Amino acid sequence: MRAVLSIGSNLEDRRALLGTVVDDFRADIVAASPVFSTPPWGVEDQGEFLNAVVLIDVPGTPRQLLRRGQALEDAAVRRRVRHWGPRTLDVDIVQVMEEGKEVLSDDPVLTLPHPFAHERAFVLVPWLAADPSATLRGRPVAEWVAELDPVEVSAIKEVGSLL
Repeated sequence: MRAVLSIGSNLEDRRALLGTVVDDFRADIVAASPVFSTPPWGVEDQGEFLNAVVLIDVPGTPRQLLRRGQALEDAAVRRRVRHWGPRTLDVDIVQVMEEGKEVLSDDPVLTLPHPFAHERAFVLVPWLAADPSATLRGRPVAEWVAELDPVEVSAIKEVGSLL
């Protein structure tokens, strides 16, 4: 299965925390975006995030991948105190592809593709950097980015390499 992971952090050593995801998936990485500095989204009274996207090929099921991502969040002492609030590490499964087809799921535990990915520049801009030919819900990610607020897109700044 191929999966797109969006990873982010705005607490503690943000770059090192993103690195824990890279370390865990190193053998599975197909492509990775640069690291981007992004303003907070949803709840704006918090620090800037570092965000990136990692494309991976892994065996197993989407639920197993979810548990693996949650284990990385737990290891980073992630606490879900406030919706869209500050976090040490966020590992979101944006999309899963199996046999070249996008997996669709309306399961409330793991909705696929991520229900808000198409609205979030901090997901789409790094994803486009990692895979310029990416598609989401049958449309090129570049088209989704073109529909976002240009101010939101321009606020996202590349700040270094993930790998």
